[in-house]
Amino acid sequence: MDSRIEEILYQEKKRQQITIELIASENFASDAVMQLNGSIFTNKYAEGYPGKRYYNGCEHMDEIETLAIDQLKEIYGCGFANVQPHSGANANTAVYNAFLKPGDKLLGMDLSSGGHLTHGAKVAMPGKIYDCETYGVDENGLIDMEEVLSLAIQHKPKMIVAGASAYPRQIDWEGFRQIANEVGAYLLVDMAHYAGLVAGNAYDSPMKHAHFVTSTTHKTLRGPRGGIIMWNEDIFTKKINGSIFPGTQGGPLMNTIAAKAQCFIEANTPEFCEYAKSVVSNAQEMCVVFAERGIKTQTEGTDSHVILIDLSNSRLSGRDAADLLEEKGITVNKNGIPNDPRSFVETSGIRIGTAAETTRGMDKADFNELAHTICDILLDE
Repeated sequence: MDSRIEEILYQEKKRQQITIELIASENFASDAVMQLNGSIFTNKYAEGYPGKRYYNGCEHMDEIETLAIDQLKEIYGCGFANVQPHSGANANTAVYNAFLKPGDKLLGMDLSSGGHLTHGAKVAMPGKIYDCETYGVDENGLIDMEEVLSLAIQHKPKMIVAGASAYPRQIDWEGFRQIANEVGAYLLVDMAHYAGLVAGNAYDSPMKHAHFVTSTTHKTLRGPRGGIIMWNEDIFTKKINGSIFPGTQGGPLMNTIAAKAQCFIEANTPEFCEYAKSVVSNAQEMCVVFAERGIKTQTEGTDSHVILIDLSNSRLSGRDAADLLEEKGITVNKNGIPNDPRSFVETSGIRIGTAAETTRGMDKADFNELAHTICDILLDE
């Protein structure tokens, strides 16, 4: 290994070891997942799908990809799955590409209300290709289902997207499907942030409600960085698989697919269920402390790993708070809040997640103490 790379690797390992990790989209993968992600599977090209490859010598690629698909189907109870997407954004893009034409209507969650860039933000590719409308949250920070229905009736989107990047509460998957049915739209659920919690029965599953479910495989699922697509009706299979390859990607990353298979096996255990439930209870414990100490959180609590602290009445911006916490060895990310008075560069919020430190073994008492420490830092300024 080049000495410069070795030094950077060492410093990053050291940073991860000495830092308290509270970024909601990050976690710590197992040694087995990381070993597979850096394994000899990297060396093999395997365009196509199991049994239908464009290259010879793919028998073991077929075995590992089939294992990943089967494990994923078992975890979430889905009929069909594609494990080749390189990311959650790629998974979303592939579903759009399969079922929408340029200019078609898409209805997703507004970025400033907690949605993701790929859910219709004008700065991202889907927002440039499709005619995107967005829904938001009410005065309590909760998804306004009446607004979703009203916008759906008004604009008649071909696809509705449910899911979020910075939304703490349980999302009403059934309510979204009812709205989609009323206007004849497809329902895509992006559960990237909640996938591990769903796998561990700590958050309601969207699988029986959505036409398509996408996710990343890291975050709460605790696997390698990558994406997945799941669905229940075989009539969608050809379009989805064709939209991944050859539609939007070339050869799959077989090393990552092998790591995904290991991740799915780990997620299908009683220990993982305990972890997922602890992730939620730990986040709820932090919210109790924040409320006691006068730190405002969006929706005044959480049903997931996500906590969004509202600093709109503080002299600290989200960027200030994130930098201040990092100086004390705690990493979070600045985050916009609904109706944010500050710019996206500054923001009036910070997003906190409990998955990574739960993986490390922190319990409710630890998170209680950590929440008090965060309050001490933020309220001292």
